Amino acid sequence: MQSLHDIRRRIRSISSTAQITRAMQMVAASKMRKIQEAALAARPFVELLYRIQRAATTHLGEFSHPLLEVREVRKRAVILVGADKGLCGPLNNNLFRLAAEFDPSSTVFITAGRKAAQFVASSRRQLVAEFPYADMPRFPEARAIASFVCALFLEKRVDQVFVIATRFVNTLTQIPLRFEYLPVGEIKGMQIPGAEFKDELAGERTEILFEPSPEALLSYLLSQYVNIYIYQVLLNAKASEQSARMVSMKSATDNAEDLISHLTLEYNKLRQDNITQELLEIAGGQAE
Repeated sequence: MQSLHDIRRRIRSISSTAQITRAMQMVAASKMRKIQEAALAARPFVELLYRIQRAATTHLGEFSHPLLEVREVRKRAVILVGADKGLCGPLNNNLFRLAAEFDPSSTVFITAGRKAAQFVASSRRQLVAEFPYADMPRFPEARAIASFVCALFLEKRVDQVFVIATRFVNTLTQIPLRFEYLPVGEIKGMQIPGAEFKDELAGERTEILFEPSPEALLSYLLSQYVNIYIYQVLLNAKASEQSARMVSMKSATDNAEDLISHLTLEYNKLRQDNITQELLEIAGGQAE
């Protein structure tokens, strides 16, 4: 049975932990609001760009571009976008389970976020590049990742590129997904983060006039598309991370407060029992 001193010590320790988790919850909530707004604001633009890309590639007929080239897959690359820190529930582990499904002998990894790089290193998979990204992702960070991966694809060092990242739905829901990035084409299963729409353009037969030329237009479009695609992925990943961390820290704070309440009740009962016992001893001594 615990003594009064032991219970007091546990209450102080748990109270200190609760203060830390509450502070982390508030910090995550502040960051979450900003990044959620950015992720949600970018969604209509990403959806529109995807529609334009599908319309252009569908109606160009015999036009070909190196980023559209479908090859026999001998080597794959995976862009694994994880969190920089832990304490965000099962978010990272859910992503890493998807990454573990790829054959390490034929897959190379490009990571964004420290936890992703640590997973690749600890699981002895081949890491070819590691990229940092800020709490509020910047477009140059996405462009650096896209440029590196496109170079791997264009140089035929890899034949296919996948992205594994978290799709932000709302504060309580973040879904780990994997989807094809290169060669550029239809998003299989409509799994692009933030683009919930049907690919209806492939069946249209509207005549389209390209200006200045289909080749010039699509080359520019694809170069922008691959950059903005990754930018939206980073926004979703960071919004998911901060949301998951806020929920996790709130849960930890609530659990700490419940435990403090339980220990306080136990402390008061034990203290009352001690006082009662002392009174009985005093009363018994006087009777003697």
